[in-house]
Amino acid sequence: MSTTATANLPVLYSYFRSSCSWRVRVALKLKKIDHEIRYINLLKNEQRSEEYLKISPFGFVPAFVDNRNGKTLIESVSIMEYLDETYPEFPLLPKDPQDRATVRALVQAVAMDIQPVTNLRVLRYLEEDKRSAWSKHWSEEGFKAIESLLVKSAKTFSVGDSLTMADIVLVPQVYNAVRFGVDMSVYPTVSRLYRELSELPEFHEAHPSRQGDCPPELR
Repeated sequence: MSTTATANLPVLYSYFRSSCSWRVRVALKLKKIDHEIRYINLLKNEQRSEEYLKISPFGFVPAFVDNRNGKTLIESVSIMEYLDETYPEFPLLPKDPQDRATVRALVQAVAMDIQPVTNLRVLRYLEEDKRSAWSKHWSEEGFKAIESLLVKSAKTFSVGDSLTMADIVLVPQVYNAVRFGVDMSVYPTVSRLYRELSELPEFHEAHPSRQGDCPPELR
């Protein structure tokens, strides 16, 4: 477990290629919240260390410690909603109730349907030669549904013309789908949003290849 220590700043526990950590990194950058990052190496099972399990009992990343009050939060969507409520600049949820519900549906489609069955913890229980096919299948199933939702809701961004949590969760999941060999061209709305969002500095700076714990060969 490595750190980039800076006193009194909020702390994000992160792994460079964790899509859930990537979500929170983007949210912190969009809201311009200065923070410290502590790296948890999932491949070395640092998330199962006694020290880290005291912070995050499930042994997941990210975890977020708000040093203004000493509170620790886990689960990326919960952390993003907390940041939105406590740092109101650059809201991540729309004011309109219907649009908020649409954003939350898109977020849940990724965070509850695609990502959990394709994450490292699940893949480790599969035989190695079956992991790519498994991840590809569930990614394709999920993005088929997400594309149909985005056709109705997307304009500049996933829901209308304001960047929201729906966009934040989309980009890391598309990145992973590409790694799994998914042909994203069959999802034109998803692909367009991914392209355009990836060019924004906050998404670019939060990219796995730009993290301090990214191995040199993947930069």
